[in-house]
Amino acid sequence: MADKRDYYEVLGIQKGASESEIKSAFRKMAMKYHPDKNPDNKEAEEKFKEVNEAYSVLSDPDKKSKYDKFGHAGVDPSAGFGGGAGFGGFEDIFDMFGGMFSGFGGSGGSRRRNGPMKGRDLQQEVAISFEEAAFGAKKQLKLTKYVECEKCHGSGAAEGSSKKSCPTCNGTGEVRTTQRTPFGQFQSVNTCQNCGGSGQVIETPCTECSGSGKVRKTVTISVDIPAGVDNDSIISIRGQGEPGTNGGPNGDLYVVIRVRAHSLFKRDGQDLWLEMPISYAQAALGDDITVPTLSEKVSYNIPAGTQPGTVFRLKGKGIRGLKTARMGDLYVKVVLEVPTKLNADQKKKIKELGDILDNENHGKKKSFSDKMKDLFK
Repeated sequence: MADKRDYYEVLGIQKGASESEIKSAFRKMAMKYHPDKNPDNKEAEEKFKEVNEAYSVLSDPDKKSKYDKFGHAGVDPSAGFGGGAGFGGFEDIFDMFGGMFSGFGGSGGSRRRNGPMKGRDLQQEVAISFEEAAFGAKKQLKLTKYVECEKCHGSGAAEGSSKKSCPTCNGTGEVRTTQRTPFGQFQSVNTCQNCGGSGQVIETPCTECSGSGKVRKTVTISVDIPAGVDNDSIISIRGQGEPGTNGGPNGDLYVVIRVRAHSLFKRDGQDLWLEMPISYAQAALGDDITVPTLSEKVSYNIPAGTQPGTVFRLKGKGIRGLKTARMGDLYVKVVLEVPTKLNADQKKKIKELGDILDNENHGKKKSFSDKMKDLFK
């Protein structure tokens, strides 16, 4: 394990980072090295696996605690202590002391390494519309992954055949080496290379999966998108990762949400923002305008004398919270639209209107004029 990088370094965070910081860092790094963004890039593929491995440990409180105390050896039974003479992890330490006590008349300990192991977790992006994020949706996601071989039901053995105990390790999944020293016996334990630590070998491999028990296949998975999700939200689907080994459970699938931009609305948490163009006449005299929301059109009265940039709030017309039933609000910012294409008659009438309206009708203009007079007095 000496070649393994520190998990905190892999995610680009400091030791002691909070749960949210770990999650945020995982999203960022996973997106950077995702296979879809780096096709045929072996280095990116390895980085992606490294990021997922780091997150699987640091996102689990129990594993994180062990990792913080003992490093990689605390979370990997086959992990080493960085350059020891033939020792492979905690099991070797126990076996070493077991061997010592055995040398002095005690009994040695033993641990099997062929227990069930959870399958690989997967990550996949799904793009949804602004409305689907607000109201929720059901999406069909196509995913290419390893699945259990249907022909052998995951056993890896051909029909009529079976697995037998590995002759190299006698079914233990481990190969032990004993050293005698003046202090007693020292034992090191390594995974059996013949059976890969499973303790069993296949006499006649399945022709469909070549004995692996799994095949690569494109499957369709139904994903329920809850109302209120936002960009970079992650939906976890248990058991939709890749098959486990030695009877272990399937891995999980993490669906990362990508929300497409809307042509009118901008989102800020549960609130929506909308820029609404109005004419000079509407701003000066007031008017009933029709305001669009995500679900309907509503009428709103703009009072006379409304200034450009004024923001009106429509309560409860935003987006429902992901973990609450409370609705956000819609903020409407009025934008004064000045006409750009005027004919001669229109220009004349606007000029006449400007002559009629004096500084008393334009408070800010009058104040500015007064200040400018004082400046050049």
